[in-house]
Amino acid sequence: MLPDAGRRTAAVIRHNTILLLREPGPLASRLILPLLFLTLLHPLYQAAQGRAAGIGQAVIATLVTFSLLALNIVGGSILTERVWRTWERIRATAVRPAELITGKAVPAMAALLAQQALIVGLGAVVFGLAIRSLPLLALALLAWTLALLGMGAAIGVLARSFSELSIAYDLGGMLLSSLGGALVPLAVMPAWVRHAAPASPGYWAVSALKAALRGDGAATLKAAAVLAGLALGFGLVAAVRAGRGTVRSARM
Repeated sequence: MLPDAGRRTAAVIRHNTILLLREPGPLASRLILPLLFLTLLHPLYQAAQGRAAGIGQAVIATLVTFSLLALNIVGGSILTERVWRTWERIRATAVRPAELITGKAVPAMAALLAQQALIVGLGAVVFGLAIRSLPLLALALLAWTLALLGMGAAIGVLARSFSELSIAYDLGGMLLSSLGGALVPLAVMPAWVRHAAPASPGYWAVSALKAALRGDGAATLKAAAVLAGLALGFGLVAAVRAGRGTVRSARM
């Protein structure tokens, strides 16, 4: 049974990787734009917070903001299947809902990790970002990526049209990023924002990344555990909804 599940999942992963690479424009923009953003705006953060803190904030702001905007990679791939009316055909095969969601998520995961590696690499090699613990940073990035994939999959099965998907990852992404303290430190935000911030996944991403950069293992593990819980929760929503077959047909 497990070998069969592995083969089915691998087939779905290959199929979705091919689809992603056939339209490289959106993927290239997700990889290049963050680098331009970081290059142009890191002096502003450094002027406001000092060199070390400023570049750390600039890298985190870029990473969290642009990775949230990349939610449409996995969400869009699911919604496209629904628009093409191929979603129900796939569900009618031997492919299980969890295998289908995994097959959609893995290529997006590779794209997100590549994006994050480029941002952190540019920050460290060119701008002097201090990284106290690479393993902790890798854990924080992995937990955040899994949370993004869970959210993207849930949006993909719940959105009824591309306009709804766009609202979710554009407005929702910027809201969660800002509320989480990525673009502007929470210390200078209004009190009500600081109180509401923990409700945003972006808050826990920022917390995990900041803790990892300063080498704080306990704080990194705590934030990563919250992100892992979010990934599991959103992933279950996506898998259950897909398995029940109650997703409404998407409109063109």
